[in-house]
Amino acid sequence: MTPRIAAFGMVVADMGRSLEFYRKLGLDIPADGDTQPHVEAELAPGMRLLWDTTESVRSFTPGYEQPGVSQISLAVDCAEPSAVDGLYKDLVDAGYHGEREPWDAFWGQRYATVQDPDGNDVDLFAVLPADDG
Repeated sequence: MTPRIAAFGMVVADMGRSLEFYRKLGLDIPADGDTQPHVEAELAPGMRLLWDTTESVRSFTPGYEQPGVSQISLAVDCAEPSAVDGLYKDLVDAGYHGEREPWDAFWGQRYATVQDPDGNDVDLFAVLPADDG
């Protein structure tokens, strides 16, 4: 069998706070996850996003410390350019850090970046309509 990537994992300082953020992005996360040391959400068939608390990771890697700088970024397809702006505003209004306000990228997408509670970049994007002019 050929190996395939099946999951992406993150270590989080506060499970409830992290899951609240990702629920705002539309992920279906178990309601009891806020108090669990490990949580999983299916992104698509065969692909999952995993969260582990710092304490959980330390149970099998004593001395684990989170890096000071984000090591990953995730990208969320918002389907419509106006949805990028709306979701960015909703997240910033909810107290999350807006890293880069929505803008029209030269590669043809409306783009913005927010940070989750652990400082991971989350890019919001949507394809811009074709310029027929």
